[in-house]
Amino acid sequence: MGILNTLLRAVTWWHGQTLNTQIHTWRKGVRVGEDDQGNVFFRDREDKRRWVIYNGEAEASRVSPDWHGWLHHTYDEPPTDKPLPHKAWEKPHEENLTGTALAYAPAGSIRRTEPTPRRDYEAWSPE
Repeated sequence: MGILNTLLRAVTWWHGQTLNTQIHTWRKGVRVGEDDQGNVFFRDREDKRRWVIYNGEAEASRVSPDWHGWLHHTYDEPPTDKPLPHKAWEKPHEENLTGTALAYAPAGSIRRTEPTPRRDYEAWSPE
């Protein structure tokens, strides 16, 4: 399994960091912090580039809004040093569920197990 993982890392990015990213992170990366999902965040010494090494599948929606703001230079301090204030009505971060069985389906959607009948139009039938 070790050889397969090495080959996957060498040629794909969705199975974790590539070999090039791992070498770049080792040489120039400064570890900044880790989120609750195990994603690890880095910056270079000059703080010009920031990046994330995903814990598992590389899915951008797995980055919380706090870390997203830091990655895109919206905030200078990472959430580990200066946490953002949160409102009582804010929900916890959820990953993008599009394309999964848990994706949102409106009431009349055929993807629901029991779709409700549509009432916003009347079907035309010839006389």
